[in-house]
Amino acid sequence: MNIENKIGVIGLGYVGLPLARLFATKYSVVGFDINQARIAELNSGKDSTLEVEDEVLQPVLVKENPFSSLSKGLLCSSDKEDIKDANIYIVTVPTPVDRHNRPDLTPLYKASETVGNVLKRGDIVIYESTVYPGVTEEECIPVLEKVSGLKFNEDFFAGYSPERINPGDKERTVEKILKVTSGSTPEIGKKVDELYKSVIAAGTHLAPTIKVAEASKVIENSQRDINIAFVNELAKIFNLLDIDTHAVLEAAGTKWNFLKFKPGLVGGHCIGVDPFYLAQKAQDVGYYSELILTARRLNDSMGQFIASEVVKTMIKKRINITDAKVLNLGITFKENCPDVRNTKAADVINALEDYSIEVVTYDPWASPEEVMHEYGIKSRNTLEDMEEKFDAVVLTVSHDEFLNIDLSRYLKEEAVVYDVKGILEKYDNRL
Repeated sequence: MNIENKIGVIGLGYVGLPLARLFATKYSVVGFDINQARIAELNSGKDSTLEVEDEVLQPVLVKENPFSSLSKGLLCSSDKEDIKDANIYIVTVPTPVDRHNRPDLTPLYKASETVGNVLKRGDIVIYESTVYPGVTEEECIPVLEKVSGLKFNEDFFAGYSPERINPGDKERTVEKILKVTSGSTPEIGKKVDELYKSVIAAGTHLAPTIKVAEASKVIENSQRDINIAFVNELAKIFNLLDIDTHAVLEAAGTKWNFLKFKPGLVGGHCIGVDPFYLAQKAQDVGYYSELILTARRLNDSMGQFIASEVVKTMIKKRINITDAKVLNLGITFKENCPDVRNTKAADVINALEDYSIEVVTYDPWASPEEVMHEYGIKSRNTLEDMEEKFDAVVLTVSHDEFLNIDLSRYLKEEAVVYDVKGILEKYDNRL
């Protein structure tokens, strides 16, 4: 692949920005996003998702459209005119579910319309969003054809290369994770593979078809979801038997082929969502998934279960539940990142409040404004001015900052510490 590849990245979130930044080290790239505030932030050299450090982002940013000079660099824009001269479009928008847990392809449809408006003969459109098998060719391509007036695999082509971004992971960054690629024809598959291979140091795997690549992505997170559901069920059983689940898993983990998963909350935009995409597609072809949906239901029940375990532990210490105050540590969906999308820590908080418990939430990573907007939950970024003491502390997210907190400063004389993540060694109450 050479510098004549002009790449337009549609969506500059957790997936799109790291990818656009990486491609911009070798190619002309325009990153497009409809969020003007996001564009302004990025053009100032800042990334609020913290996926790309300022010193990594700033060197690739340019003020003029790099397509005209075929110079490498990244222009961030909310004007679709800036992407009209691209010859490769990469779509990296979210794929959520609705309130009934059904796939919501609206962002993909809108992104496809945006690309369709500027699509030209010879262009390649690559999708990275997680979907069920068939979405690219059966849902997105028809939108591209309708809006552009061009014919698929004659006038324009497509590829699919599922994202493998791990939010908050500074070791396994985008270029260090092997990438699955695919194309709508064998020739295009090779072109897509060569494009990614030119920037992905970990290498690529060219799948034989787009549907194979789509399926490979959706089962990655479904497999993890099922494994976590198993250990979550074990936690429920062992809690009834008064056995330390983490101690059991540690003992079992001494066998060479034991898969090491831990119980906990399963949220976020991947593991907590992707299995519904596969289950929906299975249902469309007449198969009702039992294992996948059972795992989803079990994992979605953990917030209520954790809250009830906290309350039971408090009752055993004769703590008055109605007037109790609880300090909750963590509101993001995972450790060491600011992403609060589909966080199940909110389920724990809401369930505790159902018992008329007052909950104070502390998370040094999350934006209090975003948490309030998404969940109606008040949160704080610091405990420096915190003087009150609590009847219980519940750790729901294992941020590094929580390892060194002196919890005794915030605990009443008779209090409970419930460690959902099993990282606080001196406290016995854990999931």
